[in-house]
Order: sequence, then structure tokens, then C-alpha cells
Amino acid sequence: MKYIAPDASLFMLNRKNFAQRLKPKSIAIFNANDEQLRSGDQNFAFKQNPDLFYLSGIDQEQSILILFPDCPNPLYREVLFLRQTNDHIKVWEGHKYTKEEAKKASGLEQVFWLDEFWGVLQLIIHYAENIYLNTNENDRSVYEVPYRDLRFIQQLKERYPLHQYERSALILRDLRPIKSEIEVQLTKKACEITRDAFVRVLKFTKPGVSEYEIEAEIIHEFIRQRATGHAYNPIIASGSNANILHYNDNNQVCNAGDVILFDFGAEYANYNADMSRSIPVSGRFSLRQKEVYNAVLRVMRAATKLLVAGTIWNNYHDEVGRIMEAELIGLGLLDKQAVAKQNPAAPLYKKYFMHGTSHHLGIDVHDFASRYKAFEVGNILTCEPGIYIPEEGLGIRIENNILITKNGNIDLMADIPVEVEELEDIMNG
Repeated sequence: MKYIAPDASLFMLNRKNFAQRLKPKSIAIFNANDEQLRSGDQNFAFKQNPDLFYLSGIDQEQSILILFPDCPNPLYREVLFLRQTNDHIKVWEGHKYTKEEAKKASGLEQVFWLDEFWGVLQLIIHYAENIYLNTNENDRSVYEVPYRDLRFIQQLKERYPLHQYERSALILRDLRPIKSEIEVQLTKKACEITRDAFVRVLKFTKPGVSEYEIEAEIIHEFIRQRATGHAYNPIIASGSNANILHYNDNNQVCNAGDVILFDFGAEYANYNADMSRSIPVSGRFSLRQKEVYNAVLRVMRAATKLLVAGTIWNNYHDEVGRIMEAELIGLGLLDKQAVAKQNPAAPLYKKYFMHGTSHHLGIDVHDFASRYKAFEVGNILTCEPGIYIPEEGLGIRIENNILITKNGNIDLMADIPVEVEELEDIMNG
């Protein structure tokens, strides 16, 4: 990995919190993600299973973690299994964790090679009553090919059919949204790298540059600062492209007079930033562009004030919708009388603002959390209202990352330029 490894105390605390939620006499097992085929004999860059990383800090393929707090043999209460390297792997793939390096990264004392896994498991699993297994329960996820966790569940149930099986995800859905201080600092680092990339782009952008050239400037800054890369596919959407919410082509020329909508963020130590900004290609907003931009900015600031502990997800989005309605009426995009008569189940503002305002942020960009649980101290959420006007070839979105504390909230992107005057000054400096 490129990043500086987080302190192992983070993962030790995470394991402790997880173990406290297990039923008595329970064993929990976590697998690394699959290595995914890209084409021919080439794999995609490996991306670790977020739950395994959350509990171990191990960022390597073919790894397994066992947690068995009540194991009668203390040696096997926390055990990590690693792919054993050899001269062939060393030549073709490079360095892999040694046992000592893995102990330092994870805080785990017991590290074995992967080929010992089934033998060790056989020694201890019969002393457990419950087996906690993991799947991806993010409610946005869709899959067709059985991934490693699903295949492992089938293997285990065939070998040990009489145990009681439980879902680790129910515990992790409560734990992962509440960020520790180390996690907050890692997210801040990702935000700082994102800020520097954005300032670089502000100085680079001018009429005639292509969206892909801007994308190249971003990844240059990310990698230069030890980020793994993009937290997600970056959106560099100039002109009418900004009305395509998940625009990823990034292949058009940026024309004078247009606005570019950016949505990008750095990934650092598996923690993510998620930022949106909109800037004028020519370095100055037109009057209309500035009106729409400042309306979105007002909505973002009003929405940010609502991101406090105890806020209910649906109530929050309904309130932001009412704020957006007023701005759209002010822009002449909605009629006040029509809004008064609208069907509450199909509010008119969704014609111009059709997505949610916030999502949890963490190891996953859309982090694992319950949409039915009130926001809590330690949550990090995006705040990303937008106004999209296809008939004007204009789309504006502004997004910052917000940490909820016991004394309100902290904008982790407060130092990233966002005011019209700031953006224009940097672009014309």
C-alpha cells in the first residue's frame, strides 16, 4: 500500500467492541475479498473487504480473521491467517506481509499461514455454539456472481451443519458508522488531499481543456500524496453533462461559458473523502449561474445545520426538500401556487433535485449504516444538494463531509474553497 499504516490501536479497539456484542461461545470468521478478473490473465487492483480491514488493518488478499473470545485455548481467541509468500511470489508480485509485520499492523499476536486455516478451525469450532459469518448487507448493493463470503458460508454449513449461524453484519452496521478519533483523522487526511487536488484543478482549468485532462490533474495530486487513488469513479461533467448524475465518460472539451460539475474524492488508508464542486470554465460565473450556485450553497449550509445527533433520516430529507422548494421558486423554476397544491408523495422539487442530500461516509463511500437509525455522535455524513436544469445546460452540486460531535457538527471540508469569490479569485490569480 502507498499510505502510512494506521496505528494498530484502531483495530484492537474495533475488535474489542465487536467481541462484546457476540453471544456467549461464539466464533466469528472474516474473509478477504476476491481477487477480481479484469481481462485475460489480468486482475483488477485488489480492494480489501471493508469489515476485515476494520477489524484487522490487514490490506492483503487471501487473508482470514478468526475471533473466538470464549475459546477454551487462549491461543486461538484472535487468529489471523495470511498467504505465505515464496520466491516465485516475491519475484512476480513483490512483498507480502511477514508474520511480524502483520502483528504490528493489526495488534494480533497469533498469525498463521493460510494453509493452516482448516486445521486450526477444526481444533476449536466444536467448542463454539454460534458461528458469525459475514456478507455484504449494504442495501445499495446488487450482485449476481457469488463472492467469497457466500461461497465460504456454503462450505462451512456443509462441514458443520448443526451449529447456529449468525450475521456479523447486524453488529457491524451499528459499530462502523461511529468513527473513532483515528478514523476521523484518516478521513481528514483524505479530505486534505482532495482539497489540494481541487485547488490544483482551479488553477489548471480554462476554455479548451478536456475533462480527461482535469481528471489527470486530480489523480496526479492524489498519488503524489500517497492516496491509493480515487474513492470512486470521478465525475468531471462540463456543460450539459452535469445533468447526468453518474457521468463518468470525462471525454468532452470544456467550453467557454459553461460550468463544470466535479464529484471526486481521495481514498487514504481505505478511508474516503467525497466532494462536489461546480466551477466556471472561463473563470467567472454568469449572473444566472451565480444565482443557481448560491441557491445550492444556501441549501447546503441550511442542511448542514440539521446534521446533528438525534436527527431522523427521512425527516431530514423532507426538511431539506422544503428548503430546496423555496430556492427553486426564487429561481423561477417552480411556481409557488403549484407547489402549494402538489402531491406530497411526489414533490415538484424532485424535477430539479432528484437525489438524496446525505449518506454515511467511511471505509465505504456509501458507508454501511442503517437508514432507519437516528444520526449519532461520531457519524460522518456527506451533505450534497444540487440543482439540475437540462433546459439551461446547467447542473450545480456542492458537497462537503460533516462530522457529528456532541457539541454540534464539524465540516471536514471547511477549508476547501466554495464561495463564488474564492473560486473566481483562484481561477484568475
